[in-house]
Amino acid sequence: MKAIEQRVLDAIDIDGMLETLCQLVAIPSLSGKETPAQEHVAAQMERCGLSVDVWELDFEHLRQHRAFSAEVERKQGLGVVGMMGEEAEGHSLILNGHVDVVPAGEEVNWTHPPWHGSIEDGRVYGRGTADMKGGLCCALFAAKALNDADVRLKGRLMIESVIGEEDGGSGTLAAVLRGYAADGAVVMEPTELAVVPSQAGALNFRVTVPGRSAHGALREEGVSAIEKSIPLYQALLALEQERNQNVQDPLYARYTLPYALCIGTMRAGNWASTVAESLTFEGRYGVAVGEDIAAARRSLEETVIRTAQADPWLREHPPLVEWWGGQFEPASIPVDHPIVETVCSAYSSVTGTSARVEGVTYGADMRLLVNEGNTPTVLFGPGDVRNAHCPDEYVPVKELVTAARTLALIALRFCGYEESP
Repeated sequence: MKAIEQRVLDAIDIDGMLETLCQLVAIPSLSGKETPAQEHVAAQMERCGLSVDVWELDFEHLRQHRAFSAEVERKQGLGVVGMMGEEAEGHSLILNGHVDVVPAGEEVNWTHPPWHGSIEDGRVYGRGTADMKGGLCCALFAAKALNDADVRLKGRLMIESVIGEEDGGSGTLAAVLRGYAADGAVVMEPTELAVVPSQAGALNFRVTVPGRSAHGALREEGVSAIEKSIPLYQALLALEQERNQNVQDPLYARYTLPYALCIGTMRAGNWASTVAESLTFEGRYGVAVGEDIAAARRSLEETVIRTAQADPWLREHPPLVEWWGGQFEPASIPVDHPIVETVCSAYSSVTGTSARVEGVTYGADMRLLVNEGNTPTVLFGPGDVRNAHCPDEYVPVKELVTAARTLALIALRFCGYEESP
């Protein structure tokens, strides 16, 4: 490792990074309420030595874009990008992280308060620590170390703090449309420090099943939408198995269901002693890397139609399929792309071990950087997605340290730097 690289690693302020993460966790940046967190990040970027671009997102303009999707109605939100380095002979690099978090749920199920960063037994607990305020803080303090070590990057380093990732990616789309693109990018999703050049897609769908109401004492005179939904549910599970049984992609070898179909909500009826006259269920539909989105949608729609045709009631009263909310397209880049190789090399230098290179089964903002911004992107960050979206979310301190050190080396090696003493 070169002396300049070691100087940067020695300059990383681990205590400051953990303190900043705890401060950011204490800001409950739920979807649609991200502005205080964005303001906090913008101020921290300035303290880290970055020049900062802050702007109001134009949601009317964003809604006209083909890649826009959202589950939360927003009227206001901030874009925040911090920058350092030159636009010279070096490569440009984006480090992207989102501040929006999902609800904490029943706080009685937490043993550590969700809106207070708690450091215990080598972990930082709190909502958003893994997904993904931890990764964002790693990027901020990697940049601070570059600044504190008086390193001059030959290429432009940009840190994007974005909103709306959990429900569709409006913040990253806004940054792309503002003109932010680069030769490479890292999104600091909780990948357990694996290097991820491939992400699956995920499409939200809704199916409404009609029935006919009747008094519960005469239920045979009605048509239960609940009963009629059962063969549809079974058919969709069969579709899931069919779509996953012959997956050959080696990046997904460890997954039995790389493209899962999950029905997460179901609502039916309006009175206990009345036959349910309608049922609606909603879910997420996994899409394979390289799969055509329109073809994937048709496959689900045709499954519903075919199943309905086998039932006399549903044949005359067909269920309605709708695509709503988050529509995450898949994305991938070649495993031998320079940004993949740089991340793997930096990780190996920090840890002394080879990086795992694999795909992930969830949607992420990577697809917007790749598909809309023409920016080759990988996912890489501390934490495990299994600990996100649940009580006692946490990220290991050791992984935060490794991620910050790796991101610092990625910036040095990908952007290039002046060889000054």
